[in-house]
Amino acid sequence: MSRTLVIGDIHGGLRALHQIIERAKVTTNDTLIFLGDYVDGWSQSPQVLDYLIQLGEKQNCIFIKGNHDELLLEWLEKSKDNREWYKHGGEATVLAYASITEATKMKHIAFLKSLENYYLDDKNRLFVHAGFTNMNGIAYEYFPKMFCWDRTLWETALSLNEDLEKTSWFYPRRLTLYDEIYIGHTPVTRIGQTIPIKKACIWNVDTGAAFKGPLTIMDIDTKEFWQSEPLNELYATEKGRN
Repeated sequence: MSRTLVIGDIHGGLRALHQIIERAKVTTNDTLIFLGDYVDGWSQSPQVLDYLIQLGEKQNCIFIKGNHDELLLEWLEKSKDNREWYKHGGEATVLAYASITEATKMKHIAFLKSLENYYLDDKNRLFVHAGFTNMNGIAYEYFPKMFCWDRTLWETALSLNEDLEKTSWFYPRRLTLYDEIYIGHTPVTRIGQTIPIKKACIWNVDTGAAFKGPLTIMDIDTKEFWQSEPLNELYATEKGRN
């Protein structure tokens, strides 16, 4: 039986990625949808990209672009010196790339350029790293960078009165357009959680792997999920983004 599995933000945690692939018993029949932020935080960002490239050659994978992936691409292509990026996991990535060959860097650049802004399946389920801002949906987004930088979609869902009817004039239009929306970007650890959280139609699958949370993979049909050990335990000598 084939499944569609969605994976939250990895942030350089290859050990955690190996764990969830094993714990979910992923096979080549499964479709894997990665929500972005493959890099920055833990020390294995280049190795994560190598693994994802190889995985994509074996089975159906959909790779969404995250904001950290965009920042890495800017650095690899333009050597853009971004001190703010360094503070948010970029320094670990720069150090990790010191031992990476130019040929591998070029392969990573090609992969990063191939990342999708979003994926909309045939059941009107949207997969996007962060969100979107246009009230008419993804096809009308004026600012494509918002697909990997926006936080207002999740903040809107968090602040929504759960008693408000979806048909109400006051119900946010952005939350009526898609049957389900899967995001990462804003870790649920900010609201004291370490498992996937649903608010309105949004499933947030970023369970804090960049910090002290686990990495998560979830079956989008059954909502069963599997998690790694907390990343700070898998990389006990590192700080990640803590």
